[in-house]
Amino acid sequence: MILNKDTAGKKLRRMAMEVAERNFDKPELIIIGIRENGIFIAERIASHLKDLFPGKVQLLNLWMDKKHPVEIRLSEAINFNNKCILLVDDVANSGRTLLYALKPLLDAHPAQIETLVLVERTYKKFPVSADYVGLSVSTTSMENIVVSVENGDVTGAYLAV
Repeated sequence: MILNKDTAGKKLRRMAMEVAERNFDKPELIIIGIRENGIFIAERIASHLKDLFPGKVQLLNLWMDKKHPVEIRLSEAINFNNKCILLVDDVANSGRTLLYALKPLLDAHPAQIETLVLVERTYKKFPVSADYVGLSVSTTSMENIVVSVENGDVTGAYLAV
């Protein structure tokens, strides 16, 4: 176990404070949570931002098959031009999911795209770094990080082989 429920909750709150601090002058922030656990992380961040961020916060979900990311769908089709976007997932294991999740945003011209993950593995296969990281963990190429979520709450994170 590398994170327990209490520590994960504190890290989510801290990251939301960082997001609010870096984006305080923006009128709107679009948060996109990636299918499975990233959606729950995005919901927690959005919930914290209600008290911290003066602008409008919009929450979207993104679905894709992480092993074969051919089709990528968003919960709502919106215009991303000149918008500030925060792409959220639970873990950055290889960087692949975050990279493919950018695909629907590339046809638009957003003002900025930032990324947030609860746990980042330092060994990656793709050149993607998160802007906001709850915990960074050094791993071998054979290890993965798994975040466990129950009833929408992060209950912990652990290393898996």
